[in-house]
Amino acid sequence: MEKFPLKGNREIVAEGNSYITAYQSVLKKSNGHTVNNSDSQYQEHPLATSSGSTAVTTSLTTPDDDEMIDITPRSSPSELHQHSTHFSSYSRGSTADNSDMERGRDFHGHHQPPQSQQPPQRTHPHVPTHSAFGDILDGGLSFYGSSATHFIRFYARAHGVVAEPHDDIPGIGQYDDFHTIDWQRDIARDRMRHRYIVKKRQDSLWDLVKGAHDAWSGWLCVLLVGIAAGCVAGMVDIGASWMSDLKHGICPLAFWFNREQCCWPTKQSVFDEGNCSTWKTWPQIFGLNREGTGAYIISYIWFILWALLFAALSASLVRMFAPYACGSGIPEIKTILSGFIIRGYLGKWTLLIKSVGLMLSVSAGLTLGKEGPMVHIASCIGNIFSHLFPKYGRNEAKKREILSAAAAAGVSVAFGAPIGGVLFSLEEVSYYFPLKTLWRSFFCALIAAFVLRSLTPFGNEHSVLFFVEYNQPWIFFELIPFVFLGIMGGIIGTLFIKANLWWCRFRKFSKLGQYPVMEVLVVTLVTGVICYPNPFTRMNMNELIYLLFSRCSPADVSNPLWYVSDYTRINITYGATFTEVTQPGPGVYRSIGLLLLAFFLKLALTVFTFGMKVPAGLFIPSLLLGAIMGRIVGIAVEQFTYSYPNVWIFTGECVTGNNLITPGLYAMVGAAAVLGGVTRMTVSLVVIMFELTGGVGYIVPLMAAAMASKWVGDALGRQGIYDAHITLNGYPFLDSKEEFAHTTLAADVMQPKRNETLNVITQDSMTVDDVEMLLKETEHNGYPVVVSRENQYLVGFVLRRDLNLAIGNAKRFIDGINGQSVVLFTSVTPTQNLGPPPLKLKKILDMAPITVTDQTPMETVVDMFRKLGLRQTLVTHNGRLLGVITKKDVLRHVKQMDNEDPNTVLFN
Repeated sequence: MEKFPLKGNREIVAEGNSYITAYQSVLKKSNGHTVNNSDSQYQEHPLATSSGSTAVTTSLTTPDDDEMIDITPRSSPSELHQHSTHFSSYSRGSTADNSDMERGRDFHGHHQPPQSQQPPQRTHPHVPTHSAFGDILDGGLSFYGSSATHFIRFYARAHGVVAEPHDDIPGIGQYDDFHTIDWQRDIARDRMRHRYIVKKRQDSLWDLVKGAHDAWSGWLCVLLVGIAAGCVAGMVDIGASWMSDLKHGICPLAFWFNREQCCWPTKQSVFDEGNCSTWKTWPQIFGLNREGTGAYIISYIWFILWALLFAALSASLVRMFAPYACGSGIPEIKTILSGFIIRGYLGKWTLLIKSVGLMLSVSAGLTLGKEGPMVHIASCIGNIFSHLFPKYGRNEAKKREILSAAAAAGVSVAFGAPIGGVLFSLEEVSYYFPLKTLWRSFFCALIAAFVLRSLTPFGNEHSVLFFVEYNQPWIFFELIPFVFLGIMGGIIGTLFIKANLWWCRFRKFSKLGQYPVMEVLVVTLVTGVICYPNPFTRMNMNELIYLLFSRCSPADVSNPLWYVSDYTRINITYGATFTEVTQPGPGVYRSIGLLLLAFFLKLALTVFTFGMKVPAGLFIPSLLLGAIMGRIVGIAVEQFTYSYPNVWIFTGECVTGNNLITPGLYAMVGAAAVLGGVTRMTVSLVVIMFELTGGVGYIVPLMAAAMASKWVGDALGRQGIYDAHITLNGYPFLDSKEEFAHTTLAADVMQPKRNETLNVITQDSMTVDDVEMLLKETEHNGYPVVVSRENQYLVGFVLRRDLNLAIGNAKRFIDGINGQSVVLFTSVTPTQNLGPPPLKLKKILDMAPITVTDQTPMETVVDMFRKLGLRQTLVTHNGRLLGVITKKDVLRHVKQMDNEDPNTVLFN
């Protein structure tokens, strides 16, 4: 059974007046005479008590079903709408990801003053209620506490009308923190709600309008999510750009301009500060020249001070206001989309602090990116907007469709790559991705990219981040170095994952984890001190990647990346043709040396940075590492072809003057290789890369590198960085892409083991005290219901939360119920009832739980958990209950079969 603590259950039960308007208090009967309630408000409630065609009565003297206390509603069809409206005013949908301020909210109703002293008379005949979850529920002391859809179904069939299925009883249909949702129940609830709306559309114009609104509410929701995600991403990009340039200087004419905007009016160079007179460096602000030892020292100091300030603010905001705003967020988003509940992770405070903290951490010059956090930010926006539409806000399975579209919008605004964002959500993040979610994700990513393009945070006429201006065709023999880059990308990615996991474990289990702000400041200080002297590590990573991707032939010295280069022009003859090339001078080798130093520095700093308590992404650092590696390999291949033009594999292509080696292409391929080695993405990676650069003609080299990177990475280590962090944190994530290849049976995995007691509830022999004792002594999420202790044939399954709600409210609102009342999960009542009235809870019983036999292969069981989204399944043998298999039992078993520690599958 699942061991997660059931937060809030006892508090809900103990709240005295939380449900006072949700349930009818059943009245005493003394000496065979009925006592009528003077408060007609209770009698008009959907759970008001009636029996047959009489007024509200209760009976404790006869054992017959029809004469026992029954709080099943029996009002006329004309009263149904009024009851449903009153009932919905106290409803509250399930919120898996509310903000931290919303965690402790209870479900309080409000008393209405009595409006009439006479009970309403009802003359319609009693109609039995049936359901797929139970049979007739006439009489007995019945209490409804399960899904509201079951109640509405009973109520509607009892009166021959269609009832609105989403008028939830307060506290029902929700999930506790750190629990898994029931996909099958939520999807069934949505289908029932949809059938109700379709049937009601023919009744009136207003119902037709409501049906139309329900039909396009999903499109409206993703439209709002896309607009909001684009606006937030634009603000983050603009703010991060301004604060990053603030470390180098300021624009005196308008301090809110960054360096590029400050230099626009004069059309001066952005990269060469000496040519931009409107931009002032910090030495100039203090009256010194741009160059010189004193100016260098002042610039060095201000660079580090600003970085420390930004990092301290980011870490402090995260620690004080939103602890969930740290890190990338993609591992947790994957876990949430698989059906796990982490309250507050997608809340309003997390959205605000993650947005502000991301700007600060990027501006601090830390080796991190904003792409992963943008997925988290967009998912927060999706969660917030989903609550505007009850169709999604009250249904956790439907809400995850919006979150999948929001994740696509996050990648879209992070890179300016809407198609890549959709494929990223499909391949890497989402667990349940139906076709309509694909369409809505595409629309959401499109809107987000359009809004971001309107804000133009990239400062050019293109909507992509690293636009390349060359379209030189690649040569066939270049597939060899492209595949080599893919192999190196897989090796580098695996080394990074192992090193980062080692450091994260050390941080987690040592005293270092107790000082997160101090760790951030130390890493920021080290980063600033060692990165400033190198011009390639000093500049913004996005800017460096753009320079590495750009065209830079040996004769082209306009690119500032190669301003230290010097080349010698020579002519190479091939037959009757010749071409002019240049030989590298000492400046080229100096640049290569600085790039190699930048590579190792960034690799080491990324290991220590990713996982700190600040918003931190991994895409940009991975792209930078690959771009540096690819650019160096590209220069080597370029010089090799110029030095040996007559080698047979070149077949003269490299000296025709048209098909020259392009080092920028190698930088692109290398970036894709390292990113693929770190994340193990394939299809979405290639699409993101050619959308990032506009290099559609280079799909084949990118595909070759991505596949080689994935093969090598999978050979050295199975998991990508996000799956590895899911495992490190112990999230109960069952990957749908992995296969279970072991030959075990369900009997090997089920709980309890041999010689252990199976906690069950009998259908008619346990008292309220017995059930409460079982709830107190165990923490299981639910309990099987069997015929008897001796005859353990399965009857059904009841959830712990429903039991708590049912018993707690029955004690408060129904007279006569005490600890000695027998709890019945059957319609058959005892022939003699000498004690207190029994409490019938058959309506909260799931009579069709998912079951398997003890000889079912675990491969089939694992597939059922993955594809059906199960929380648990019951194991039987010839109809007799043997045990239970929960999702965490499956995860622990997979760990054991893979020779890993099964105790890591806990939420830490």
